Amino acid sequence: MTETKTRQRPAAVTLTEAAERRIADLMAKAPEGAIGVKLSTPRRGCSGLAYSVDYVTEEQAFDEKIETPGGTFYIDGASVLYLVGSVMDWREDDFTAGFVFENPNAKGACGCGESFMV
Repeated sequence: MTETKTRQRPAAVTLTEAAERRIADLMAKAPEGAIGVKLSTPRRGCSGLAYSVDYVTEEQAFDEKIETPGGTFYIDGASVLYLVGSVMDWREDDFTAGFVFENPNAKGACGCGESFMV
């Protein structure tokens, strides 16, 4: 009898330590019923797609699920193809704070940074 080996597929998005800490912060003050934080790419802005991070209250069948030390991070199943190979970071400075994405699939972005195209 031969044994079939399955290789674990890498996550579509790599989270930096800062992003994982921010997810933990969000989950520490999450509204009742939230089971995690979800990244999606709704159609919005000048270039077509935008990054959106929101609380999620239920798992969807095709969402990718990443367990982090501070909570569960989901990637919208319909958005995974636009995000494969991306790195998600959390950055703060004197004037702004937010998630920042290095996305190898993005072919361009609008001038204000609100949206991107693939």
